[in-house]
Amino acid sequence: MRNSIIKIFLLFASAFTISVSQAQVVDIGLLGGGTYYLGDLNPHQQFLLTKPAYGGLIRFVFDDRWSARFNLMHGQIAGDDAISGTNELRNLRFKSSITELSLTAELNFLEYFTGSQIYYFSPYLFAGPAFFIFNPKAPYQGEMLALRDLRTEGQLSDSDRYSLYGMALVFGFGVKYSINKRLGLGVEWGMRKTFTDYLDDVSTNYYVDFTSLSPGDIDAGVMLSDPSAIKHAPGMQRGNSENNDWYSFAGITLTYRFRLGEKTTCVDFDYIKK
Repeated sequence: MRNSIIKIFLLFASAFTISVSQAQVVDIGLLGGGTYYLGDLNPHQQFLLTKPAYGGLIRFVFDDRWSARFNLMHGQIAGDDAISGTNELRNLRFKSSITELSLTAELNFLEYFTGSQIYYFSPYLFAGPAFFIFNPKAPYQGEMLALRDLRTEGQLSDSDRYSLYGMALVFGFGVKYSINKRLGLGVEWGMRKTFTDYLDDVSTNYYVDFTSLSPGDIDAGVMLSDPSAIKHAPGMQRGNSENNDWYSFAGITLTYRFRLGEKTTCVDFDYIKK
């Protein structure tokens, strides 16, 4: 895992260097909005249990159509069987912080420059990779406990436990609007397809045999593995391991535009005229 993380950061660093060398303009700004989750505890309902999210971005603008963007975002996701109605008898719930570093390519549908009086508006698409960190937790006796440490699906060895780091594929769409010569506003919605089924700590089967336990043997891990009123037998399905989890961000961006180098290129000349 450590080597994988190093490779990921080297990839981002290489892309960053290429972006800086080719960009004509740089936008630096903030983003804010909400994050939510789709998975075993909420398979279909968009925007259910949306939590606040915030972060920053750097956009390297190559021309009036293409740009590359780095995001650093922090938010929360949550799921609850009782709220989604997916499987109320299962009675599972979780919350998790999520921190994401992403690199996306942006394609404007229309010609667009922040500061232009002609090309001041455009829908856009974006897509690219992301690296994220998460840590699902659930309430127990007034505390929020980290579920991975409790081995709720019987991960007996450390090698069986899922990683709290992951990669995702980001894709979505938005709208850009130039407020004035330097400020740009964006509204966007993006999905994250992850390659883990454990954002919610739910994936495979129950493993605890409650009939063999005395009350003194029922600890936090046992209870949070199956908090339902009717206890499930070991081996019964707890989640769907065939489908990985997703999370999403929807919100706004506010950016300030900086120019790189001298205004001597054709792109620069067109931009000045606009």
